[in-house]
Amino acid sequence: MSVLKVLKIGNPLLRKKSLDISETEVATKEFKKLVRDMFDTMRYEGGVGLAAPQIGILKRVVVVGAENNEKYENSGEIPEHVLINPIITPLESSLRGFWEGCLSVPEMRGYVERPSKIKMEWYDHKWNFHSEVIEGFRAVVYQHECDHLDGIIYVDRLKDTKLFGYLDSLELKEDDTLD
Repeated sequence: MSVLKVLKIGNPLLRKKSLDISETEVATKEFKKLVRDMFDTMRYEGGVGLAAPQIGILKRVVVVGAENNEKYENSGEIPEHVLINPIITPLESSLRGFWEGCLSVPEMRGYVERPSKIKMEWYDHKWNFHSEVIEGFRAVVYQHECDHLDGIIYVDRLKDTKLFGYLDSLELKEDDTLD
């Protein structure tokens, strides 16, 4: 198991745009190790997703996956996926609000509104192309992680700076949303 250091907000690498990954790069031992290390790090830190920039690698790759993560009650299962060169297309103009957290912004939450239904297109770790319509918490996670690939952190998308703070100081509703 290789757990890597997660960069914290303020590190300039988190604000840089990541580079696309090629099919030949995916086949390398180095890339396969990177994906394993990303999953190990995500699980160790108790996250539901991790983007390569969060560990200082400016490549367009994200890992996601969790079974009822205790940080996000009632979130359900997120299947494990490797998302390479992901593209997100919003499918509805309606937004869903959620109290988001991030391994790069530890112990804090902020209220962010995002499209509630998206189309995701990506390549997996075997260079198979996927296209899927995604809704709910899973759509929030995918959008959050893919933002990291463009140097965006969820605090940039706060609905209101008054809706941001330390988890143990916020009064969150049970379903983690605001009406």
